[in-house]
Amino acid sequence: MDLERGILQNSSKGKESWKTVLTLAYQSLGVVYGEISTSPLYVYRNTFAEDIGHSETNEEIYGVLSLVFWTLTLVPLVKYVFIVLKADDNGEGGTFALYSLLCRHAKVGLLPNCQLADEELSEYKKHSCGVAAERSLSSRLKTLLESHKVLQRILLVLALLGTCMVIGVGVLKPAISVFSAVSGLELSMSKEHHRYVEVPGACIILIGLFALQRYGTNRVGFLFAPIVCVWLFCISAIGLYNIFYWNPHVYKALSPYYVFQFLKKTRRGGWMALGGILLCITGSEAMFAGLGHFSQLSIKIAFTSLVYPSLVLAYMGQAAYFSRHHDVEQEYHFGFYVSVPEKLRWPVLVIAILAAVVGSQSIITGTFSIIRQCSALSCFPRVKVVHTSSKIHGQVYIPEINWLLMLLCLAVTIGFRDTKLMGNASGLAVVSVMLVTSCLMSVVIIICWQKNVLLAVGFVLFFGSIEGLFFSASVIKFFEGAWVPVALAFVFLSVMCVWHYGTLKKYEFDVQNKVSISWLLSLGPSLGFTRVRGIGLVHTELVSGIPAIFSHFVTNLPAFHQVLVFLCIKHVPVPHVRAEERFLVGRVGPRDFRIYRCIVRYGYHDVHKDDNEFEKDLVCSIAKFIQAGSGGCNSSNDESEKGGNMTVVGSCSTSHPVLVSEKEEVDVELGESSESEKVMKRKKRVRFIVPESPKIDTAAMEELKELMEAREVGVAYILGQSYMRVKAGSSMLKKLAINFGYEFLRKNSREPSSVLSAPHASSLEVGMMYHV
Repeated sequence: MDLERGILQNSSKGKESWKTVLTLAYQSLGVVYGEISTSPLYVYRNTFAEDIGHSETNEEIYGVLSLVFWTLTLVPLVKYVFIVLKADDNGEGGTFALYSLLCRHAKVGLLPNCQLADEELSEYKKHSCGVAAERSLSSRLKTLLESHKVLQRILLVLALLGTCMVIGVGVLKPAISVFSAVSGLELSMSKEHHRYVEVPGACIILIGLFALQRYGTNRVGFLFAPIVCVWLFCISAIGLYNIFYWNPHVYKALSPYYVFQFLKKTRRGGWMALGGILLCITGSEAMFAGLGHFSQLSIKIAFTSLVYPSLVLAYMGQAAYFSRHHDVEQEYHFGFYVSVPEKLRWPVLVIAILAAVVGSQSIITGTFSIIRQCSALSCFPRVKVVHTSSKIHGQVYIPEINWLLMLLCLAVTIGFRDTKLMGNASGLAVVSVMLVTSCLMSVVIIICWQKNVLLAVGFVLFFGSIEGLFFSASVIKFFEGAWVPVALAFVFLSVMCVWHYGTLKKYEFDVQNKVSISWLLSLGPSLGFTRVRGIGLVHTELVSGIPAIFSHFVTNLPAFHQVLVFLCIKHVPVPHVRAEERFLVGRVGPRDFRIYRCIVRYGYHDVHKDDNEFEKDLVCSIAKFIQAGSGGCNSSNDESEKGGNMTVVGSCSTSHPVLVSEKEEVDVELGESSESEKVMKRKKRVRFIVPESPKIDTAAMEELKELMEAREVGVAYILGQSYMRVKAGSSMLKKLAINFGYEFLRKNSREPSSVLSAPHASSLEVGMMYHV
């Protein structure tokens, strides 16, 4: 399965050869660095759009170059490459990865379905520099977060806000990159003709870009790294040419002295220009988010050896050209193509458009990935997730989000038609994500790394001050385009909060109304119900107790199956769960009841395939549990189920001893592919046979035979359909959130994977009304 491949790839990152590291570094150019590499297209143009002037003394252009250089050095290089990349979550990065890391080190997750057994997962291990003393600041801060729900909500909202701003970047970055690349046509045609070509050309490219997303990056991914390499070579070569031809002494502007001179001379105009300078670090967060596909070392090598030097040379070259051209025509606004030699403009224009497409592609796929993470952790409505590669783990496509991003991106392009307004909007979104990362990192330094509090305070004060300065320069332009990411964040944050709140209330209702196991035990050995042949799977979100839908079911239909399984599919705050640790199986009541509880655990990056393999693995895991001898009866106390009374077993594909053997019956039937071509499909039917083994006692053998007989009869799926309404007397805000917001999202979102994978002919829905 892809899951196992991805886990093996991640687990082997520490043993990579130099050849593998260099190969990953090369591949990361197209996936991670496409966004930041295209920033020279619009940084100077947006910076000088604030009318800060361009005097003969060159103080302005030197000051801007110095600011760009030190911003590139301090934020992407120092903060992300040397510090933030170390805060990976078992090889995964990004805003939500930081949040899940905190959830494991402190109990700050708001969904109360965590179990002690989850902490024994291989990837749940807590990476820290030692055990914190009980009275240490780390321990006290952890206790403070765990004991105050308000602080937990603030932490969650902070992570969701960063996620919303990433979505905003996914809307704005393709627009400004493609529009800036196409704007090079202004030097090759009249101004009257240019305005009729620029916007339509950008829109056509954007539509094509989003239309190709369904094929996945693996189909065209082999072109991405060469395109970015050629682009970086072009801008660095042109930069070197401009430096030696126009102003070899431009390197002196790298001194921070020119920063102070620039701010002293331009004052408010210089402060406002920081919003344009900020655009030179768009894409820095992609280095951290790209950890799931590459290693820390490969990302560091690619940035320090190629990306960073190329960008510095490009900005120095543009500054050298502008320092000798004080009569740059106003309509060109210090555009990138003005500094390109005239004979090279058309080839560079083509490469720039391709590089802009690559940069946009990386942020779009990154948006898909982070939305999938949020959906897995119940912070975003369920959406259709298509895995576009059977070999490369993590490449996904979400159709609904793709078309929504396209519409929003086209609206921004057509509505603004100006890189200045787009830059203002993009800058605020980018710096907001960075501020969220800085805040979460300071908590990670104390709780997860258990470092001195002064280190965390120094980190957030130093980098937070830099980013706060950029944020202030961006937010002041609220009515000049910066309102777009704020509006997008408000809408998406409202959707996420309503969905999470509704999910939480639904789970709380299930917990409060669950039936105690003592009720089941009081019915006696016969349970008082008719038992029919087969296996009944009762889907529930509870990890203990008997769900209310089951009691509702047997009240109206006093019969259930020969073998009953309470199935809970849940996500845990780790990127991946190994196949041998996926199933957690326990017994509900005495052995004679033939009632089991099976908890199936997935990480937020795991692939949950809706196929027959899951049913086979489920039955196999119960069979392994039976043979393992975990018999007896669970206590009537529901809390015992939350503890160690459940057994971890692997799927049939793991290396555990074979407990049941299989026979396959292959039927050949005529199917139809997505391209409407007739193909031959094979449908597998797996038969389980109880092995003859003297190690299995008589009771276990009988139980195994009964399980296999029930499996041969068939599996019935008992699914709950809940409808939520608030109680009378509730506040108007709660009524809006539940009755309208959550119910609207539930009706228009994708069904849970357990419902979609269940055969329609074998499914039975039990409806319930929840009053919360």
